[in-house]
Amino acid sequence: MNDSQGHNKHGPGLSRRAFLKGSGVAAAASAIAGAPVEAFAAGADEKTTTAGMGPAPVQLELTVNGAKMMTKVEPRVTLLDALRNYLDVTGCKRVCDRGTCGACTVMLDGKVVYSCSMLALEARGKSIRTAEGLIADGKLDAVPAAFVKADAQQCGFCTPGFVVAMRAAFDHNPKATPAEIENALAGNICRCGTYKQMRDAIASLCQGKGKEG
Repeated sequence: MNDSQGHNKHGPGLSRRAFLKGSGVAAAASAIAGAPVEAFAAGADEKTTTAGMGPAPVQLELTVNGAKMMTKVEPRVTLLDALRNYLDVTGCKRVCDRGTCGACTVMLDGKVVYSCSMLALEARGKSIRTAEGLIADGKLDAVPAAFVKADAQQCGFCTPGFVVAMRAAFDHNPKATPAEIENALAGNICRCGTYKQMRDAIASLCQGKGKEG
């Protein structure tokens, strides 16, 4: 029987606490002993070959909506912060800042990403498309135009993320059904609840009224 300190009251035998400590050390030692030497060698090589950056700002070139943009950022800066605070590309919005609402959605080489959940340095050499890229020569892309026609926005914070994600979905599958488009938008949330109007916009686009970007 053990007391409140975990010591054996019946003699100098091994206490529960001592047993747990000993078994933990033994398990760790066994794991280390059983690991192949190559694994540790590979880890050492990786440390010696990986170039370190920061904490000072580093030069960064990003291709945003077809334009080359230069700035300097600390390596810890997210793509969302680089776009909004360093390059004045403010279409993507900071709302949850947790990668759960989709307000910061941008396209990276045609694929949707949460810009709050990746480092700006990871976007080097890739094509970034934001909500600002859905207008050319003063003419709206078909997706935001459908949102305007259906009055599919209220506060507007989620709208840029929705239109970017929807544009990407139609680019991937121009013949997508409304259900397929809604599935592609599963990572975007509208806190105002404007889903009825969004479904109207989706329906008009799926009927062939201007899917082309």
